[in-house]
Amino acid sequence: MSFNSPVRNPQSPLKLEFPQSLATYDDYAAAQKTVDFLSDHEFPVENCMIVGTELKQIERITGRLTWSKVALAGVLSGAWLGVFVGLIMSLFGDDNFLFILLSTILLGVVFGLVWSLIGYAATRGTRDFSSVKVIVPTKYEVLVEHKVAARARELLAGLPGALPNPFA
Repeated sequence: MSFNSPVRNPQSPLKLEFPQSLATYDDYAAAQKTVDFLSDHEFPVENCMIVGTELKQIERITGRLTWSKVALAGVLSGAWLGVFVGLIMSLFGDDNFLFILLSTILLGVVFGLVWSLIGYAATRGTRDFSSVKVIVPTKYEVLVEHKVAARARELLAGLPGALPNPFA
């Protein structure tokens, strides 16, 4: 097998045999409505697929980072790590449960604090904010297998607004 050719799995549920575009929509709800309509009319919907296309990345800025916020986040994540390690260690030890738990929490807090501050210092102020990133499609395309495409188009002709206007 050549490394240049992709491995094809004909049994994959995410593949259609010779897919054809049925329609493209601006939102997922419209694409879902189309497939639901086909299902209601006993169309074999296992021959359909909704594909999100024209991807874009959105980054929502959630706040400004400061030394104190970074330190607090490091302390909290370190404490959780300490609790986890302490509970695991106490399962296998005969020693004082409270001593093990408190000492691992303390070590976790120190580790989390130091590690987060080193990481923040390494950025040298180039990213002084926190954010959440997501990749979203801007279009949704309904694909169907070639052998049932004509039937799908015929059924969708009965659903007002299901097929986008080709002259728009």
